Amino acid sequence: MKYGVVIFPSKPLQDKVNGYRKRYDPHYALITPHITLKSPFDADDQDVSQIAEKLRRIAAVHQPFSYHVSKVKSFEPVNNVIYFKVDPNKTLDSLYEMMHTDEFPGEEPYRFVPHITIGQQLSDDEHSDVYGSLQMESIDLTEIADRFHLLYQLENGSWTVYETFLLGKDA
Repeated sequence: MKYGVVIFPSKPLQDKVNGYRKRYDPHYALITPHITLKSPFDADDQDVSQIAEKLRRIAAVHQPFSYHVSKVKSFEPVNNVIYFKVDPNKTLDSLYEMMHTDEFPGEEPYRFVPHITIGQQLSDDEHSDVYGSLQMESIDLTEIADRFHLLYQLENGSWTVYETFLLGKDA
């Protein structure tokens, strides 16, 4: 089964992102807007319980934190993904690094760039038009993260929460 680890932003930010995703992201109906901490990886039932235990330990050593969403960016020319940029953040980096050791399965296809996807799988022309207009969009949002989620993929391709991990020793 496929699993992944994400942070979901607040409902108001999800609503803003979904306003774009409905039009520009074919995965809109498959997963809620999110920041990916660990890209999809394969694990069986026995492995996932060990992974969940490791994620509990990672959550316990990180306190809730704030992060800033600052502008619209693109991964062009690597691919035609348009996203809300999440500014560099030590806690996000630490979470990512702790989930990318030999203790965890899966390889990351790209370096870690915290973001929230708003459009993907666009043609070159569509990407150029959409990105050009969205770059003028003013984004200045500060969010609080107090948890992350281990998700699993259903047979229809959608993702759902397997377990939620609250940040902090007392969580």
